[in-house]
Amino acid sequence: MHDDHDSDTESDIFPVSSAHSVASSATSYDVSMRSASPAPSVYSVTSSLRAQAYRHEYGRGLNNYSEVYRLPADDEELDRLDKQHAMFRKIMGPYAPPMDEVMAEGTHGDPKTVLDLGCGSGSWIMDVARDFPLSQCVAVDLVPMQAMQVDSDSLDDVEDDDPLPIIFREMPENVRSEVDDINLGLQHFYGDFNVVHARLISSGIKDYQTLIDHMCQTLRPDGLLDLYEFDFRVYDKDHRPIFTDTASMNPPWFPRWMNFLNMAVRQRGGSPDAANMLYPWISQRTDVRDVVYREFYIPTAPFMSRREPDYHFKRSISETFRDDIYSFLASGRPLLLGSGLAESLVDQLQDNARQELKEARTVTYVRLENVYARKLPLS
Repeated sequence: MHDDHDSDTESDIFPVSSAHSVASSATSYDVSMRSASPAPSVYSVTSSLRAQAYRHEYGRGLNNYSEVYRLPADDEELDRLDKQHAMFRKIMGPYAPPMDEVMAEGTHGDPKTVLDLGCGSGSWIMDVARDFPLSQCVAVDLVPMQAMQVDSDSLDDVEDDDPLPIIFREMPENVRSEVDDINLGLQHFYGDFNVVHARLISSGIKDYQTLIDHMCQTLRPDGLLDLYEFDFRVYDKDHRPIFTDTASMNPPWFPRWMNFLNMAVRQRGGSPDAANMLYPWISQRTDVRDVVYREFYIPTAPFMSRREPDYHFKRSISETFRDDIYSFLASGRPLLLGSGLAESLVDQLQDNARQELKEARTVTYVRLENVYARKLPLS
């Protein structure tokens, strides 16, 4: 079994609310041409493969496949996601509570299978592969997962002036990386997985509700669906959303920046409001059970008093998250500039938001919403 986080350290960073399910309708994607997925479970990231996967815009490396997802996929962004993953583990524990039960070895001896959609740096799926070494894991993203095991022979083909692949970490042998746009559907995975996981993918998803239908159809009986999303809003000290167009004449800068990012995601065709709809979309389905909703309000800066309960834990989390937001402000530049905002405005928003967070005088939170559920067993 895997250790849960210490519930005494949550306080303002806390999950609330849980419930159960009922009915759903579903639409389907048209079958479209897919990008080629690498067949081996382990392969080398060569300079030519990376060149095909990336394009450069506004000084950052973006995926070369989707026009919807316009956040970076470069080394700087992947480092941010690794650190963010470590923070999430401290707040929520390593996995959703049913994970150990779902991944327990059955009597038939078939390996348990796990699908991570929009895997990013691959931190979560590699944790799964190591913690459940008899499992088979598939990581899907718009670019090759950046933690590949390197065949030293492949480096013989790299010229001296070629950029080398990202820092290499050993990739567990029970992980396969696939390059694909999940907006095209998941029909090729139907019925294959015991766990389907996705985290913070809404900015690149055109129709999140239909994607949920595809996710559920990829699950085996009793399988686990586990989804996490931010809602591209910022919340005040009472956990009320800060609406920058009406809340006040001079709203805080970080909520202003997030509001522009929300609009840019929507303009690109993404789903910035998906987080708020995860629970109703999943709870109305007739093919799942035990639907649980959790929300976590994460402080954006260390504004808390030393007299508050769990001060040291809160301060540690808030300092980590503030660093994450600093990097995210830079990551959002290509999306904001690509949406037509003037560079002077983007600079003003970014600089003032960073200064506001650095001063840590304004009490603001970002809300992370999690919904997990189990696929119905065979009758």
